[in-house]
Amino acid sequence: MKNWARPARYQIRVEGVLDGRWSEWFEGMQITNQGDDTILSGTLPDQPALHGVFERVRDFGLCVTAVRRLPLNERA
Repeated sequence: MKNWARPARYQIRVEGVLDGRWSEWFEGMQITNQGDDTILSGTLPDQPALHGVFERVRDFGLCVTAVRRLPLNERA
């Protein structure tokens, strides 16, 4: 199986503040706020799901400031 087709944990930081109610819209990722930034974190099934999250971030007009791929067993 190719690396892009495997589940992975991600932490995505965006400029702007999102309410936790948007979690389901962002593939069920956990939403936390740090100052004027929002951190989306959680496990996604594959790279296409990650790109789906990026599309939703774009649709909201938010700017991605950082993306981290974490080991599956590490909490985001």
